[in-house]
Amino acid sequence: MFEKLDTNQRVALAIVISLVILLAYDYFFTPKEQNVPNQKIEQTKAKPTKAPKVEATNSTPKEKAPKQDIVKSKTLVKIDSKHFKMFIDNFGRINQVILKDKRFIDEKGEYLKLFDDSKLPKPLEIRFSNENINENAFKISYNTDKKEIKIKDKPVTLTLTQNLPQLQVVKKITIYPDGHYDLNINLSKDEKYFISPGFRPNVRVDGYTFHGALIKEADDTITMIKDGDAKDGEVFKKAKIASAEDRYYTTFLYDLKNGLDVVVSKDEKDNPILFVEGEKNFNINGYVGPKDYRILKSINPELTDVIEYGFFTFIAKPMFKILLLIYNFVGNWGWAIVILTILIRIVLFPLTFKGMISMQKLKDLSPKIKELQQKYKDDPQKLNAHMMQLYKKHGANPMGGCLPLLLQIPVFFAIYRVLLNAIELKGSEWILWINDLSQKDPYFILPILMGITMYIHQKTTPTTITDPMQQKIFQYLPIIFTFFFITFPAGLTLYWFVNNILSIIQQLIVNRAFENRKVALKETK
Repeated sequence: MFEKLDTNQRVALAIVISLVILLAYDYFFTPKEQNVPNQKIEQTKAKPTKAPKVEATNSTPKEKAPKQDIVKSKTLVKIDSKHFKMFIDNFGRINQVILKDKRFIDEKGEYLKLFDDSKLPKPLEIRFSNENINENAFKISYNTDKKEIKIKDKPVTLTLTQNLPQLQVVKKITIYPDGHYDLNINLSKDEKYFISPGFRPNVRVDGYTFHGALIKEADDTITMIKDGDAKDGEVFKKAKIASAEDRYYTTFLYDLKNGLDVVVSKDEKDNPILFVEGEKNFNINGYVGPKDYRILKSINPELTDVIEYGFFTFIAKPMFKILLLIYNFVGNWGWAIVILTILIRIVLFPLTFKGMISMQKLKDLSPKIKELQQKYKDDPQKLNAHMMQLYKKHGANPMGGCLPLLLQIPVFFAIYRVLLNAIELKGSEWILWINDLSQKDPYFILPILMGITMYIHQKTTPTTITDPMQQKIFQYLPIIFTFFFITFPAGLTLYWFVNNILSIIQQLIVNRAFENRKVALKETK
């Protein structure tokens, strides 16, 4: 069947099959909203803690600390701000963060908790290379100069002190209203230790977005380690950012000026665990919260690199900036997506227009092409030669229809990743029934409209396919795509729906222009 396809048809079919495979993969790994179960924050059991298991170097511990029984942790400090609640336990760690903005309320009407209480390490957890010190560090509680903190417009500084045998540890934390913090660690004497940004948030984990560790290295290279792919003992010298993250949320440590020596450890499931090597008097910065572009940019534009867009980041990141610019103008993410889709179509119009004209020419030539295929079916060389002459005579380009398609693929995947990873869409309303563009359409109206417009576009687009089996494959595509898009975020479905409408309008214009051209040619004859 497929050997009868011309080059244009094969490329188009390959693109369609690729998209179907992508959407099928996404569908069968449907995202799961994993809000941390309601647990008592005041008193939770911690699992045995050990120092990071890394290979012996001048800057890493030679062996891991032994397993040990640890006393129960309890909340030492409660921090309340307009946007979040933070709880620091008696081992000087950020035990939990609860996001308070309206968009972070889940289906049960509860605010999202970022961390699973059973996952270690916690943010700001320190592990010592010295086994005895490390054991005591998880038995002796910190003291604090403040029990409860309310953050309004200005940052607040908290001092935590841990008096271990022959060692005093002082953590001075300045917490800002947007969720980032400055940290100073001071030891009474030199002891090798590592501090962690914590195990990644466990809220939005699915099969088609990244969750794991992201490291921005000294040369600005972004290294990503997915859950299940971690290797013990990897070391990144002078890295700028060490981030543990899921689809929408992150906890990271950073030093954009001097860099951090980051060590990658792993848990029993090969999930990456990040540690940063500390010093006797150590200054570092950190952040816990949503991967909101505007928040991260306000802290430092470099921090927006923790927002992952996949292979087409070089296209996706500027595209999100344009989307954000449009949103700042119209004030609604749904309409911003509509306008962005229109702008993309305008930019790509010259290419798509040429592609459509080429498809029209090939459609008109299809009877003659079929004649040549029948006449020279046993002589491929003569067939190709005569077909090239036919194309040249009528100004048709067999690749003219698929080149625009190929160039649109990176754009599609880029906007796909943008709308999939943009937490800004969470809780964003559009019209009437769409209350959250990051969630699927609750009444499946957009996916159905998307399928209908895809079918209409298919009918208005010229084709040279004559094989019945191929025709059936293409006829069923709108149904298949509708089926997949039922579970997709409404924002992504909206993009595809609007894109289909614009494609139909553009195709009708081209069809009309081509018919007028043919009529004019007949009249001149």
